[in-house]
Amino acid sequence: MNDLKIKINELKKEKKAVILAHNYQLPEVQEIADFVGDSLELSRKAAKTEAELIVFCGVHFMAETASIISPEKKVILPDLNAGCSLAESVTTAELKRWKAEHPNAVVVSYINTSAAVKALSDYCCTSSNAVKIVESIPAEMEILFLPDKYLGSYVKAKTGRENIVIWDGACHVHEKIGEVNFEEKKQAHPKAEFLIHPECGCSTSCMLKSLQFNDDSIHIFSTSGMINYVNESPAKEFVIATEVGILHRMRKDNPGKQILPASENAVCDYMKLTTLEKVYEALLYEKNVVRVDTPVAEKARLAINRMLATG
Repeated sequence: MNDLKIKINELKKEKKAVILAHNYQLPEVQEIADFVGDSLELSRKAAKTEAELIVFCGVHFMAETASIISPEKKVILPDLNAGCSLAESVTTAELKRWKAEHPNAVVVSYINTSAAVKALSDYCCTSSNAVKIVESIPAEMEILFLPDKYLGSYVKAKTGRENIVIWDGACHVHEKIGEVNFEEKKQAHPKAEFLIHPECGCSTSCMLKSLQFNDDSIHIFSTSGMINYVNESPAKEFVIATEVGILHRMRKDNPGKQILPASENAVCDYMKLTTLEKVYEALLYEKNVVRVDTPVAEKARLAINRMLATG
């Protein structure tokens, strides 16, 4: 493995490339990356870097987003089979029909969607800014929120807006992290801080439970929010309710803290498709280029830029 890492680093310098890895990637893939973060963080890194070749170790919609933001750069995905169950839960045909049923609604799409779906949207959002994006839209406007029903329910509860219609989609990994796992961990680790991703099946109920019982050990964060909280908190024990790949970075940055998964089974098989061997081959042959057709990219960029302008 060390020989492969050396080859990747040499090839990266030779080709003046940059390697980006999502928080859910395998530990060895995170270790050879120039930047590790969430999908939007990495797309922003791609836009700022002077490198013309981007190796995006993530899933397909992330590489698309990077290509949309940086159309002049070559974005490659080590494995084109790295998809996303959440992004695939809504198609453009379904969204067009939904919009036709709500002709005056504002469409807010989670970043975990295809470029084609983004192109049919008014705004994009991430888990960290979804509430802020929705709050920026006039209160009288109906909102179609897609595709994650748990993030949508969380946003609806946080904003108190009743005119949010939510698509019935979910991440197959986060959906499994429900009340049973949470309650079991809560009993087993009563002194732990609980960090919950808003895509989780228990996110809304956990938020309401936190408010109802004044439980300040329950926090709902995006992946970046989780990492920052663990780094800054004086607490010594944390239970993390999201995909287990994030634990590697947390444990590396916080060797004196106990960091546990809410569920050992919260593994995204799509994220784990990327290996060092595939990174090397993608770099060597510059294969698996992800490009978005110009008309689609231009429309999708409007929704992304509206999100970036809001914050």
